[in-house]
Amino acid sequence: MTQSYDFKHSESAWAKFWDEQRLYEFNPKSEKPVYSIDTPPPTVSGNLHIGHCFSYTQADTIARFWRMRGCEVFYPFGFDDNGLPTERFVEKFHGIQARSMKRKDFIRLCLETVQAKEREFEQLWRRLGLSVDWTRCYSTISPSAQKISQRSFLDLYKKSRIYKKEAPALWCPYCRTAIAQAELEDREASSFFTDIAFTLESGEHVTISTTRPELLPACVALFAHPEDKRYKHLIGQRAHIPIFAEKIPILADAKVDREKGTGLVMCCTFGDTTDIAWWSEHRLPLKVALGQGGRMTAIAGPYNGLTAKEASKKIIHDLETEAIASNKREITHTVNVHERCGSAIELLVIPQWFIKVLDLKEVLLKAGEEIEWVPEFMKKRYIHWVENLKWDWCISRQRIFGVPFPLWTCANCKEITLAREDQLPVDPRHSAPSACPHCGSAALEPENEVFDTWATSSVTPQINAHWGESDELKNLMPMSLRPQAHEIIRTWAFYTIVKSLIHTEKIPWKRTLISGWVLADQGGKISKSKGGGSRDPIHLMETKSADAIRYWACRSKPGVDTTFSEDLIAQGKRLVTKLWNASKFALTHLTDYDGTQSKLETIDCWLLSKLAQTIEQATESFEACDYSQALAIAEKFFWHDLCDNYLEIIKKRLYNQEIYGRASRRAAQSVLSHSLKSTLKLLAPILPFITEEIFQQGFAKQENTRSIHISAWPQTEQSWHDREAEEIGDLAIAIVESVRKEKSLKKLSLAAPVQKLEIIADAQTQIKLQPVLSAIQDVTQAQELSFALSAQNGALVVMEGLKVSMRFLV
Repeated sequence: MTQSYDFKHSESAWAKFWDEQRLYEFNPKSEKPVYSIDTPPPTVSGNLHIGHCFSYTQADTIARFWRMRGCEVFYPFGFDDNGLPTERFVEKFHGIQARSMKRKDFIRLCLETVQAKEREFEQLWRRLGLSVDWTRCYSTISPSAQKISQRSFLDLYKKSRIYKKEAPALWCPYCRTAIAQAELEDREASSFFTDIAFTLESGEHVTISTTRPELLPACVALFAHPEDKRYKHLIGQRAHIPIFAEKIPILADAKVDREKGTGLVMCCTFGDTTDIAWWSEHRLPLKVALGQGGRMTAIAGPYNGLTAKEASKKIIHDLETEAIASNKREITHTVNVHERCGSAIELLVIPQWFIKVLDLKEVLLKAGEEIEWVPEFMKKRYIHWVENLKWDWCISRQRIFGVPFPLWTCANCKEITLAREDQLPVDPRHSAPSACPHCGSAALEPENEVFDTWATSSVTPQINAHWGESDELKNLMPMSLRPQAHEIIRTWAFYTIVKSLIHTEKIPWKRTLISGWVLADQGGKISKSKGGGSRDPIHLMETKSADAIRYWACRSKPGVDTTFSEDLIAQGKRLVTKLWNASKFALTHLTDYDGTQSKLETIDCWLLSKLAQTIEQATESFEACDYSQALAIAEKFFWHDLCDNYLEIIKKRLYNQEIYGRASRRAAQSVLSHSLKSTLKLLAPILPFITEEIFQQGFAKQENTRSIHISAWPQTEQSWHDREAEEIGDLAIAIVESVRKEKSLKKLSLAAPVQKLEIIADAQTQIKLQPVLSAIQDVTQAQELSFALSAQNGALVVMEGLKVSMRFLV
């Protein structure tokens, strides 16, 4: 082994080696048990950042672990490269507007842009050492993915789960598209509560308080609580809308909050979901005051063409001029915004396609209980989302770059014609049946809208399995694991469960591993669209090493948000360096080891017993997807038990065979070989590069395997568990550490000799320590070691020469 470890050369070389060896390719004909992973396809909507290294590393450790456990690991990769997020990215990247270009030209530009960006993404993932099968890489805009997405739609349609309805829908005026409930974010915003006077037909005046004066032209009724004594006598009367002079009824409904504002409220079509409920239940007229672009419509009269914000200010000004508006006061309240652009959401009545989900709440809740959530508390987020679901899933988007709806509508009879299976994937704008199968008319109009991107990414298990294709992988589902971030439990996790239950009546995966966020310096989530911070992951890997970055990622527990930490990356580098130096020392003394084993000494048995516990505990942690705990367990053994103590204790046995004997040296070699190789394997899922480098130099030929990453996971032997040896070894190590501490306090070298080390102990403790006295003497550099009897249960260590003493309790 070289004097120092060149991580740049090593990481590049091993990444190339793994690729050339096709080490991670899935073999569908293998007889091994399959472990399948529904890898999250990153949205192609910006540059990747350190947060991606964080979450994808965590999932990769689980894939590597199960591969070493003897499973045939299905670990594909994909890119979610269609829909609104990608459109917005392309527009921003090129400084253009999609609606200012011809449709085909914009689609071509999107394809060219995402393909270039995906090559950058793949470079990063390879540099990070992800053990994915790159031969099974998909894109959600690819023909094969579109085919399965459209097949999903057809299956849902035939199962009466799809419907189109002209109904109030969540609408983003900036993106000019409908969105789903899951795409909403709550945001605190400043606004004004203003009192506005309405005049009744009787001449009496009543006052309402509102934050949305721009919706006055869409006002269709006033509502009061039926038990509100202030307004009981007004129920059934009519009021004039200020400025617009139209008459509207005053109605009663228990949903009115008597404590809010004046207790009398406007119903406008539409300000919120309560307006929708009143409009439907009381059969009120529909008045659309806001258009799809967020500007006032013709029914707003003099305010036609203004933005909602402009109209609000102008209407208040006009009302104040007429002394109709008063008591304007600033408030802070929660508003719904589109998570993609931050624009306030409106409720517009437009024809949209929906998947019926509200009637499936109980089924969806049961499915959530069947799935194992890591960490377990994340299940509550899913349960809370399902329980509070208020809308069916709107899957149509008024955008360009997406998966088309596979259908046509007859202009004559208005019936829908679905694409045939053999036509998929189909763009209805470019091909159509020759005639309507219902009436024979040739006037078939294509559906111009596209699927919501989640409608396609929700079938990633089906895309991975080639669902419905001749080469369908039928042994993948339900998949073993879905890794994903916690903020998309309400979208990707929920929608995938919905689709899987409807299509197959099964859960999509057995377990989901939830990752946290990497927080930006200002405390919010680092994101592609909002800027990934100043920490370029490629630069970090080139300067710190991919292994060090992976170490940092795995120090955080599943589901926990964390900050970027230079200190933890430095710790990772120190671990890599220590692995190299300790292995260099160990392998130097293992060159003549022939694999045979001599009778072990007590301190050897102590380390093997520690190793057995370490393997069992780390294995249990990896099985539970707790890579962080597995790392902590393996690292503690390596630093404390193996390096700090055992290596120091056996050095003289390794160097001085003529004094300690060949059998003693071979016993030390045997335990050292087992311990180092096992440590490398325990750390391999987290630090794949350095462990591969050392394994290839020290153990690959011995195990007759191409790589540590397809070698067998370390196993324990029952004989390694030795409670007595552990007790004696722990006592010896505690004595050694107490001596080291005193030397450190005296600012002396740990190699400084101790003239005389006297252990004052009870008789039982003296007997226990007999097998490890020479080890204690060797590592403490004690020139003389002796016992003195004590009636107390413990040991008092007296070190002459250093002139210190301390008590050590057993």
